[in-house]
This record gives sequence, C-alpha cells and structure tokens, in this order.
Amino acid sequence: MSKEKEIKIDDANANEKVDEQQTEKQAEQAQTDNLSAEDGKEKETEELDPLAKAEQEVESLKKQLLYKTAEFENYRKRTLKEKADLILNGGEKTIAAILPILDDFERAIADKSEDPKVIKEGVQMIFNKFSKALESLGVKKIETQDKDFDVDYHEAVAMVPGMGDDKKGKVIDCIQTGYTLNDKVIRHAKVAVGQ
Repeated sequence: MSKEKEIKIDDANANEKVDEQQTEKQAEQAQTDNLSAEDGKEKETEELDPLAKAEQEVESLKKQLLYKTAEFENYRKRTLKEKADLILNGGEKTIAAILPILDDFERAIADKSEDPKVIKEGVQMIFNKFSKALESLGVKKIETQDKDFDVDYHEAVAMVPGMGDDKKGKVIDCIQTGYTLNDKVIRHAKVAVGQ
C-alpha cells in the first residue's frame, strides 16, 4: 500500500505540476493574446493617429484660411473707403489754399472805390497771392520766353516764317501759359515757333 500511496501522492504531485504547467501555459497564452490585442490596438491607433492628426491639421488650416480671408476682405473694404474719401475730399488742401483768395475777391467787390489805380493794385495783389498759393501746392508756370521748342512742355499752334536762323526752333510767342504740377505737365504751353 505504501507503494500505492506513493504512486497516488506522486500522481497528485504530477497532477498538480500538470495543472500548474497548464495554468502557466494558459497565463502565457492570455498574455500573448493580450499582447496581440494591444499590438492590434496600437496598430489601429497608429493608423488612426495619422488620420486624426491630418484632420486636426486640416481644421487648423481651414481656420487660418478663414481668418486670412476675413482679414484681407477687411483690408480691401478699408482701402476702398480710403480711396473714395480721397476722391471726395482730395481737393481739400487746394480749396483751403484758395479760400483766402476768394475772401480777397469778395472784399474787392464790396469796396466802393472808384480810383482805377487802386483797383488795379488790389487786383494785382490778389493775383500775386493766387500765384503764391498755386506754387505752394506744387503748380509752376512753364517758362517759354526765348526757350527752345520742347514737345514735352510746349504745343506749337503756329509756325512763324522769316524770323532768321537764330530764332529757328525757338519759341517766339506764348499764346496760352502752361503749367506743371510737381514736375508733371498738367497743361502744355501753346506757343508760336520760329521757322
């Protein structure tokens, strides 16, 4: 019997060892399954992460585009408004410079003086003041007296023959004064040219 007991005890120990081995194998299998599942999740997460990142980036870029578009639209509206203001009020500086001269004309008209010399002096003073106001705005008279004819500044309205070689191609007479505004011709001087 002792042999039987030993065998049964050995069988029990062997069974316990087998059970332990099976439990260990099951635990290893479960761990392997868990690792496989985690790997699958990681792979799935890795696959989702680039997609999620790309979607987030797209959303960010959409917001930036929306902000930039709105900013540009505001800039465009602001510049259109400023341009309209310049067109409507661009002559404000010019008018402000000319208004004192208008006041002088009103005073001259209201004056009851009959003396032609005094009237002429008053008109001359107003003319000088007007010329200075135009010069302060950048308007200059084109000089024509004894100048060579220049198509950039002069417009020939008459050719005067028989003036001699020294007057050939020169301005003989100015019929209408020309003006420049900041070195840009705004009206050509109409002149008679020697032929």
